[in-house]
Amino acid sequence: MPRTNFQELLDAGVHFGHLKRKWNPKMAPYIFMEKNGIHIIDLHKTIVKIEEASIVAKQLAKAGRKILFVATKKQAKDIVAEAAKEVNMPYVTERWPGGMLTNFPTIRKAVKKMNTIDKMMTDGTFETLAKRERLQVTRQRAKLEKNLGSIADLNRLPAALFVVDIQKEINAVKEASRLNIPVIAMVDTCCDPTPIDFVIPANDDAAKSISLIVNIFRQAISEGLDERKLEKDKEVSLDLSEEEESDAPVKRTRSRRQRIDETRKEETPVKAKETEPVKEEAAPVKEEAAPVEKTEDNKPE
Repeated sequence: MPRTNFQELLDAGVHFGHLKRKWNPKMAPYIFMEKNGIHIIDLHKTIVKIEEASIVAKQLAKAGRKILFVATKKQAKDIVAEAAKEVNMPYVTERWPGGMLTNFPTIRKAVKKMNTIDKMMTDGTFETLAKRERLQVTRQRAKLEKNLGSIADLNRLPAALFVVDIQKEINAVKEASRLNIPVIAMVDTCCDPTPIDFVIPANDDAAKSISLIVNIFRQAISEGLDERKLEKDKEVSLDLSEEEESDAPVKRTRSRRQRIDETRKEETPVKAKETEPVKEEAAPVKEEAAPVEKTEDNKPE
């Protein structure tokens, strides 16, 4: 079942493109028509592309990989930040730090520096600094938090990028392409879709359109995370059942040995009782033999 439908996309204004004079000819396959000088996006193709990209996002989340959300434009940053937080994914809604992907080790050092400052504040080292030094450290911490706080949990390169407005986030797209990191993006009629792996033809300016597409992907990621959790729970239950089964044969053998010992104890008195009558029956046979001998002696020679 599709994650959205034609009417829902229509109500959100996903079909509105840019002015005809601003269009990119490479977006022609995704354009349905022109109306009043504005290109109209083919929503049937948008539905198909949303489904394809959602499957990819779900599989990555199920595999435990991270998807980096990128949206620095005013009408998109709050929507993207909220959606990314709900599924515990990294996001960039402020200025894209140059070299964030291509120079990832340096970015990680900056994140570690931020963590070091946090540690100083908790263990009391921060209080031992001079007033001027404390002010400098506080400002530095605030700057790092603003630019890198949302990617503090990103310990390695993301598995994919989700981008809103590829023209504005061109640096992020270029770095991802250089490192062969797949890019899922909302692409308007004025953009070049060539560097994008999973194109979603959609209006990337209207807040309703952005919110609808972003929340569809948030739901897909959430489903992948839920399936991953279920698989882990099944593995744990299987391990426990295997341990119980491995202990069970030991208990069975012990109880069987006990039963064998008990049956042996019960059989020994029965055998003793059966042997006693045999001895009593043998005595009369000897008594009958004596008269026979006497008759033979009395016979005349």
